Amino acid sequence: MKRKRSYSRVTRHALSIFGKLIRVGRIERNMTAQELADRAGISRTTLYNIEKGAPGPEIGIVFEVATLVGVRLFEPDSRLLTMHDERLKEKLTLMPQSVRPAKPEVDDDF
Repeated sequence: MKRKRSYSRVTRHALSIFGKLIRVGRIERNMTAQELADRAGISRTTLYNIEKGAPGPEIGIVFEVATLVGVRLFEPDSRLLTMHDERLKEKLTLMPQSVRPAKPEVDDDF
């Protein structure tokens, strides 16, 4: 049996807000749910779940729907976005490739 995933209150709130932003963007563009779902290549049910702030839909699908209705995810200027991406790549190259849990300190003070 699959265990239901729990999310923090902050995550649930953020999903709800993001879903509402997508719905507002769709309505402001006079798009029906079916029209947007068709453009995104998803079912109307998936779109409704996104607009409700459900955590289930894949992030790529959610980002695509947001883009289609004009919800900004990041900087719209592709040059600035590329520059930010390059800075993050540089930072990641300076960081460890993997993170290991810290070894517990041995308390040998008797």
